[in-house]
Amino acid sequence: MFEESPRLIHSRLYLQRLGYDTPPAPTLQTLKDLQLRHVSTFAFESLSTLLRAPVPIDLPSVEQKVLFDGRGGYCYELNQMFLALLQELGFEARGITGRVVMGGPPDAHTGRTHRLSLVTVDGVRYVSDVGFGGMVPSSPLQLDSEAPQVTAHEPYRLSLHEGSYTLWAQVAGEWRGLYVFDLQPQSHFDYEIGNWYVSTHPQSPFFGTLKVALLAPGLRRTLNNGHYAIHYLDRDSEKRAIQDVDELMALLQGSFGIRLPEHPQLRERLGSVLTAS
Repeated sequence: MFEESPRLIHSRLYLQRLGYDTPPAPTLQTLKDLQLRHVSTFAFESLSTLLRAPVPIDLPSVEQKVLFDGRGGYCYELNQMFLALLQELGFEARGITGRVVMGGPPDAHTGRTHRLSLVTVDGVRYVSDVGFGGMVPSSPLQLDSEAPQVTAHEPYRLSLHEGSYTLWAQVAGEWRGLYVFDLQPQSHFDYEIGNWYVSTHPQSPFFGTLKVALLAPGLRRTLNNGHYAIHYLDRDSEKRAIQDVDELMALLQGSFGIRLPEHPQLRERLGSVLTAS
């Protein structure tokens, strides 16, 4: 009797979670649909770094965590899994890295701590990203254009300067720089080094903190330690401070769809971010 490989089982489950019964064709519309469905299905979350737990980024470990353990992840996990799916569907795609400048000057020279993907469809190049937290683009963006681009959420645009691209998002009528990237090929060593810094370095914005995000039509849900917000496209945001650990755990499970890990220090660490807030 023929037995399916784990790779096929994982791919089929991934597609089912995204609403597909059969593999879709590698078209631009498929890329748009896949990206929007992913960022609306799998939460961006940093529970592992909050718990100071290892964050393995080999594909089997990522798929186990996200597809079977009911978790989410961050860029080195989510964009790794998404890229593997795109390649299996027949897309011409590869990984690239960038430097996060969100919250600071757009020309800041920060470390390469963000992973995303370069995808070519019918000879046109796009960047695709499902792992940039609360400001993740919900649609792929055409690389060789500096014009504003409509997405399923806010407008975005790309600018090019001396071989480096900057990704901008329009928020409250203002263009804000998110990250800077180039098209330099990356190896698994590059991702391992970046992931090691993000998950273990005391100065990493993820180390010992809780960052969570999930999109839905017309809105973005974000959680920064104890600060929860729903950002709408057509009206003011709703914001509130989480008061206790039980409320925080219910929010993670209910609003973000995360199956909480069984960890002896989970409640203690969740309580610590509420105290810090």
